[in-house]
Amino acid sequence: MTSNSNSWVQVDDHGRLVLPPGAIERFGLQPGARLRMEWGDNQIRLHRPVTHLAKIYIEPTDMCNLQCSMCIRTGWEEPLGRMAQSTFQAFLAQLEQMQPKPIVFFGGMGEPMFHPHTIEWIAEVRQRGAPVEMITNGTLLNEKRARALINAGLDVLWVSIDGATPEQYADVRLGAELPNVLTNLQTLRRMRPGGHHPRPVIGVSFVAMKRNVHDLPKVIAMGRRVGAQRFIVTNVLPYTADMQDEQLYLRTTREIAYLDSPWLPKLSLPKMNLNELTRGPFLDALGAGCNVTFAGNNLAGSNDVCNFIESGSISIRWDGGVSPCWALMHTHTTFLHGKPRRNQQHILGNINSQNLLDLWNDPDYVAYRERVHAFGFAPCTSCGGCDLSESNLDDCIGSGFPSCGGCMWAQGVIQCP
Repeated sequence: MTSNSNSWVQVDDHGRLVLPPGAIERFGLQPGARLRMEWGDNQIRLHRPVTHLAKIYIEPTDMCNLQCSMCIRTGWEEPLGRMAQSTFQAFLAQLEQMQPKPIVFFGGMGEPMFHPHTIEWIAEVRQRGAPVEMITNGTLLNEKRARALINAGLDVLWVSIDGATPEQYADVRLGAELPNVLTNLQTLRRMRPGGHHPRPVIGVSFVAMKRNVHDLPKVIAMGRRVGAQRFIVTNVLPYTADMQDEQLYLRTTREIAYLDSPWLPKLSLPKMNLNELTRGPFLDALGAGCNVTFAGNNLAGSNDVCNFIESGSISIRWDGGVSPCWALMHTHTTFLHGKPRRNQQHILGNINSQNLLDLWNDPDYVAYRERVHAFGFAPCTSCGGCDLSESNLDDCIGSGFPSCGGCMWAQGVIQCP
């Protein structure tokens, strides 16, 4: 069953919903599983149960061969290191216990291929039957590594490209060279086995800023020329004071609390050709202060939704520490409404001494995921007016640590593959 599969749900004689077997298998639904439900005028939305572990982020290292201007590592004091073989072997042993197998995503706050064993680890995970993805800056993707990734069975390769010209690209990803990255991708594309669904699928990740957002259409076109089939765009998250000037969403964060208000006028937009004639009016309509529905889908649906929890994911950093998400793996500072916000790491345990499934199923952690699912936190992203918004230790309604009310991921402003 693909992500856009269409099938039927039945109502039995007792008024209970009966899901198709494919959905039950894909989402790991066990007897007694609880699915949060939302409903609108003409639709019902069921959320993945918080008990189903579907995706594991692995950080091979928080070190990198580049010094990018928007990177989290420009403003932190975290120790740098690489995952030990013993830590990864502990993970492999625990992965073997899991059914169905979750997606394993190699990525974190560093460059995965800056670790000498990442590619062989990808092969070992794939041998256990788990789908594997990886994100890279592409500079180390030479012909030898491309062949090794293909042979390892990598399913999806995400590459960060933030500019359409060598000058613009280098302005963001300091020390990198765009022509080399494109050559590396062309080489990998040429080496992949033939067929309608070659592996790995190539994806392009773009960090949007004032200095480069005009390049986005060109980056998409350039990505298609090297065989990219997936694209993800995220806003920049300022980790240093000067990067605040690059934000494209200050008005958006102020209005988040009102975008899905029942008191707003409702605007339903259709699909149409976006060209020189329609592009300007269409975008102006989006910003007209209405609750917008586009082709039947409400555009305010991503407010107060943690995609890490929604996707059933968990994160493991290079030393084996386990966190709910990327943002809680390392202590760091971001900026919210012109003020620094200190985000304290949240470590649930360590796979070197504890079983990942035990950590995942711990009642306290299940309760935390349910709380994030319902998003019972103060609206710091749209307010940010009190001192409590300057950290994730607590908020004005007493949510306690970690308080997710200032998280830009939960508002659809920041995205990860």
